[in-house]
Amino acid sequence: MSRSAALTALVLLASPALAQTSPPQEGAITCASPVSSDDTERSLKQRYGNDAEMQDLSGAEGETYKGLVLFPKAMDRRIEISFSEDNAKRASGLTLRDTARASRWKVSGITIGSSLADVQKANGKPFMVAGFEWDYGGFVTDWKGGALGRPMQGGCTVTIRFDRKSGAPKSLLGDGVKVASDNATLTKWAPVVVEIGVNFPGK
Repeated sequence: MSRSAALTALVLLASPALAQTSPPQEGAITCASPVSSDDTERSLKQRYGNDAEMQDLSGAEGETYKGLVLFPKAMDRRIEISFSEDNAKRASGLTLRDTARASRWKVSGITIGSSLADVQKANGKPFMVAGFEWDYGGFVTDWKGGALGRPMQGGCTVTIRFDRKSGAPKSLLGDGVKVASDNATLTKWAPVVVEIGVNFPGK
């Protein structure tokens, strides 16, 4: 066997192993992939290299926090990761936001831009949504015993937020307002999923 043929054979043999160890860049998010609760800033940077970058991220009520962003230059792949505040500094959760028209990631079949009907189908029944246009507006507050309210395999839980660019009707506005996903006014306004969170169970 010539030297070039031998090298080609080695590359072909190595390719499946390389493919298996390469971190995912799209697809289904689970409790173990592309991030797990055992991950730290260091492990993620080792695994993703230049595709992992620490940034100041937006939190609730105008606050910011230090988190790690996977694929910071690809808005349709972007994942924001937060860490526990204890000494372990393990990943405590991840967030998808509407930084692009669509995301290459899905959580329990839901992705950025999914409709109320899409989420209600995945949940198996109607659910409750918080009133809009305040800091916690548009979040699902109660899955009403549906599938999305149960922990995923591995114990992590899902949070989903709805919104749309145009202003919401007055009956859907404000803190203290709770509206069912099959409410006629809400379905006519037709908000879509703008944020998905996956929260890891505490150690």
